[in-house]
Amino acid sequence: MKRIFSAFFMLAVLAGCGSDDSATANEPVVIFPEPQPDPETPPAVLVPVITQYQGYTLLWNDEFEGTALDPTKWVYETGTGVNGDFGTGQLDRATDRPENVSFLAPTATTEGALAITTRKETYMDRNYTSGRINTNTKFSAGPGTRIEARIWARDVKYKGQGFAFWMMPAEKPADQPYIMWPQGGEIDVMEYVGAIPYANLGSVHYAWFWENNQFQSWNHGHMGAYYNYAEQQKPNTDPQFGGWPVADNTPNTGSGGYHLYRIDWYMDRIEFSIDEHVYHINYMNDGAALGNTPDGEDAKSTVSINGKNVMKSEYTNHFNEWKPFEHKFYFILSAGVGGNDTYSYGGAIVPSAVFPCTTLVDYIRVYNRN
Repeated sequence: MKRIFSAFFMLAVLAGCGSDDSATANEPVVIFPEPQPDPETPPAVLVPVITQYQGYTLLWNDEFEGTALDPTKWVYETGTGVNGDFGTGQLDRATDRPENVSFLAPTATTEGALAITTRKETYMDRNYTSGRINTNTKFSAGPGTRIEARIWARDVKYKGQGFAFWMMPAEKPADQPYIMWPQGGEIDVMEYVGAIPYANLGSVHYAWFWENNQFQSWNHGHMGAYYNYAEQQKPNTDPQFGGWPVADNTPNTGSGGYHLYRIDWYMDRIEFSIDEHVYHINYMNDGAALGNTPDGEDAKSTVSINGKNVMKSEYTNHFNEWKPFEHKFYFILSAGVGGNDTYSYGGAIVPSAVFPCTTLVDYIRVYNRN
């Protein structure tokens, strides 16, 4: 498995036989057989070397090299959400079972990974199960950070299957008991679905009005851009459902191999990139993205930066009561099974979909910008 962005080294067990420096051509050469490994000695494994970026310092990471979820970093989120479908029309029930959240052990040729799996099975009141974990109350990050995850949506190949690495607010106004969605914002670093196999969606969600911190169905702003894996940029036209299922290891898909999903978070903007190609930049303030005079309207446009399409969008600071992306967010890793075409991103699950459906997460790393 190719590691694109991190250098690795192998701890090897070396054994050998000494030679006599005084040996001559007239003396017999004795060839000893290669020593056999001790069956009681575990094999050497790949050990991750954390990438050090110039101008950044590692703040937090999970390499997922163990055999169980680290309780100092993660909590399980189980059930079906407040309204019975996690708010997205999903059909699955999230569990804390190893069937849904497990680990691949590192070996001499492959690194360890977290495996999050959806299954088609009757469990409690649902016909599908899934895995869902988050860092709420354990860790959060905000402006001044680089947040990245190396993810392989290996089995996400059918309409109705999906996986996301996303973020929700870890802070709230001091005078409020909570922060309502979407007033508190949402960041979708990686949102990959089988119905759109050649692209990923990177987004921010936010509210247009404070509305006394109360939910209103119409009060939802969304700025998202697709990334085309083949073009390594935002495509000229947004993709539609189609082209699924792709074969195993199909190039230029999220299921074809590992990709590095990242945001660089500044005080005035969030930059989304995949495999170090920036494709979406969302600015917080009105007029900041395109150099326009502030007009109170959200705006977006595709521009060329270094010869690549990048969507610039604005703005998320619509009200003074709370400026969502100036605060810290916690992480969520979740798999899902879609229940309908209009409410579930990625669409309704199709009868031909193959389960179990596993996504592998090699690591998540957070860096402070110096």
